[in-house]
This record gives sequence, C-alpha cells and structure tokens, in this order.
Amino acid sequence: MTAPLAPRTKAFAAILKRLATPVEEAQDHAALRAERDRLMRTPVGRMVFGRPDRRVRTESIEIPLKGRTLRAVVHRPTGVGGARPVVVNFHGGGWVQGSPEQSAWTASRVAAGTGAVVISPSYRLAPEHPFPAATDDTWEALGWIVEHAEKLGIDPDRLAVMGDSAGGNLAAVVAQRAVALGGPRIAAQVLIYPAVEMYDKFASELRMPDEPVLSSANMSAFAHLYMGDSYGTTDPLASPLRAESFDGLPPAFILTADHDPLLDNGVRYRDALQNAGVRVRYREYPAAIHGFLSLPGVVPVAAEAVDDIVDYLGATVVVPR
Repeated sequence: MTAPLAPRTKAFAAILKRLATPVEEAQDHAALRAERDRLMRTPVGRMVFGRPDRRVRTESIEIPLKGRTLRAVVHRPTGVGGARPVVVNFHGGGWVQGSPEQSAWTASRVAAGTGAVVISPSYRLAPEHPFPAATDDTWEALGWIVEHAEKLGIDPDRLAVMGDSAGGNLAAVVAQRAVALGGPRIAAQVLIYPAVEMYDKFASELRMPDEPVLSSANMSAFAHLYMGDSYGTTDPLASPLRAESFDGLPPAFILTADHDPLLDNGVRYRDALQNAGVRVRYREYPAAIHGFLSLPGVVPVAAEAVDDIVDYLGATVVVPR
C-alpha cells in the first residue's frame, strides 16, 4: 500500500507533467540536458534539487582516461585530517541525462555526516555514447581514483560505491566487476532505487506505469537509448540482476520508493544478494517518488533517507576494522 504523497510532491508532479518533455518525445537530448542544467541553477531549481552542504568543500577535478577525460565533483569534509574513507558516487538520469551536480545534495551530506570524501564522476551519456560506454567510464574512473588515493587524500581500503537509478545500476555493475576481477576491494554498496534489469517488467511497473518523474514509457525509452544496437543483450554489465553469481559481493544498502515503477528492481536485487549470503539492509520509503534523493525540496522523506545512508556507511566503511 503506497502512502499519500505530500502536497508539495503532488504540486511538483503536476508541474512536471505539464512542462517537462518526456524522454520518449525528445529530439535533441543535448538541448534537454542543457535546459535541465540551467533549471538546476535557478532559485527554484536550487529549492527543488537542494544545495551542497556547507560543512564540506566542493571542487571539480579531471579524471584522464585513455582517449577521454571525465569530470568529477569532489565533496571533502572539513575539520578532519588524514586519509579519509571514500565513497564513489554515480549519478542517475537513465544513462541519458544527469550530472554529478544532480546528486550534490545527497553526496555532500554523506561527506559531512560520515567524514568520508565523496567523489562523483561524470560518465559518457547515451544516445551519443551507448552501452557499454557508461560501464567502461565508471569502472575506469574507480580504478583511477584508487590508483591516485594518496594524491586525493583518501584511504582505498575504506572504499564504497553509491548510485541512484541508472547510477545504482552502474554501482552494482562496478561491485560485480571488482569481485570478478579481483579488486579493488569494495567495503559496501549503496544502491538507491537501482535499475538492475533492462527489459523485464516486474509487478511494480505494471501496477504503477505512470508515476511522477518516471513512467513505464520513460523506462523503455531510456533502455533503448542506452543500449542502442546492443538492445536485447543479456550481458550483466547492462542488467546486473542477470549475473551468474552474486557470491562474494560487498554488503549492500538498497533504498526504494513506494511510488516508483522501479521498486521491484530493488526488491529483486535484494533477494538475489540475500540468497547468495550477502548482507543487505533494505528500506522502502513511504510517500516517495523516483529520484526523491535528488529532490529534497519537494519530497520530505529525502532527509531521513540521507541520514540512513550516513548511518549505514558510518557503520560499514568509516569505522576502523
């Protein structure tokens, strides 16, 4: 049973439905991204998406990889010394939209609350750069961060990955690759309403096909745009729920929203991990829509969810082992 949405959440959903261009109708994705970025910088946008926590220092860095350079936003807590734990965070947006700034409200509060450095790399977006570009970028960015730990002032032995929606997909993929390839060792994964299955429609999508922010039609369009000519592949790099084994994966905190067609993606992944003996913390948030941790100004429960993430990472990654 879903909880009633807060009045401001309903108002936001109504405005979004009237003014936003659905991804399946978009013709110019670059222009749509630019429009979204401009909105985030307006007073209304800052109210909706939130502002970075003032207790952290935020800076941009470049991650040079073969043939390309990625931008990353670093949220560094102030008032703490020594090599800090590190959380590598991947933003959402259906592999087509989004930027590290989109998740700055959450990432900066995780940094402030845990004392960890949170690094949010960008990655190449579809349809200009279809699968597996995003998986290559996030995997190689993680490797670069670990290799440059001393320069970044981080402790690679206290490493977590985190991501929301498409970013949750990429975080799950990174965790699987790290186990399969023998490192780096990831101490925990935080998967926020993760998209872990590219094609199958689960009960939550059938039950809630037209929720605020994300609809079933949006989900199909994002999958087609991201996968491009690879659409239909069963590669777990695209759908981590299809992995042959989940043995040895790091402990996970999986967060879902009760008004989200992706809800059962998180439930199915929780079950797959638990069946493999992986320790999982799971919580479904009431009166929450897809993307709510990027929308703290309109979804009240976002503040509680970020506190839960801080608590989880504090216990699993930050504390000395």
